[in-house]
Amino acid sequence: MTEALCQTNAYARATDAVVLDILPDGLVLDRTVFYARSGGQPGDNGRIRWVDGDVAVLDTYKRDGFYIHQVDTAAAVPSSGTAVSAEIDWTRRHLLMRTHTALHVLSGIVWRDYEAKVTGGNMTPGEARMDFELESMSAEFGREMEAKLNEAIDADRTVNVLFLPRAEALADPELIRTKVNLIPETVDPIRVIDIEGLDRQADGGTHVRSTGEVGRVSVMKTENKGKAFKRMRIAIL
Repeated sequence: MTEALCQTNAYARATDAVVLDILPDGLVLDRTVFYARSGGQPGDNGRIRWVDGDVAVLDTYKRDGFYIHQVDTAAAVPSSGTAVSAEIDWTRRHLLMRTHTALHVLSGIVWRDYEAKVTGGNMTPGEARMDFELESMSAEFGREMEAKLNEAIDADRTVNVLFLPRAEALADPELIRTKVNLIPETVDPIRVIDIEGLDRQADGGTHVRSTGEVGRVSVMKTENKGKAFKRMRIAIL
């Protein structure tokens, strides 16, 4: 298993580690600050350095509890057992953290005001979409949500990371906001992101410490994708 430092400290930018394995698609480390893509959040980029060289990490994903740091297959890589330093592209990661937290604020507002569940979502650094189980979504609705979204962000609410026993987490119907519960049965405890006074839901991604760190957000577009399937696109300004 790879020790994933980002699960408890999203602000860790680098760490010392040891190469556990070299796979055709990347390197496995005993510990890492890299986030493995999941839940709509992309995997981290960055570099792995050792005494005799360094290599760019192009993507990060998870397999059987291990984090795979994807590198150029033509690049020189360290051998198993080598001591290395793993460092993320912090500018990109921090923008993803701001974007992800903005999505949680949006989700919290829509749930609070309309009790609408999330049916899908995705993000890139600075832009994202979220789909809701809503009957309608107009341009006027988008403008209303933009105002509410920025008001909630400006309130500078603290964002906490909690780890709850699985039974306790699943007993709270508000913690699972997606249409389908995607949390594997083996996950215990369940990681929860709590935006004080607004949103509290199971989530494995990286977030900023408070909503004020997100900055201004624009609702770029609202879309009708079908019955009870409405999409909103946002951008970090």
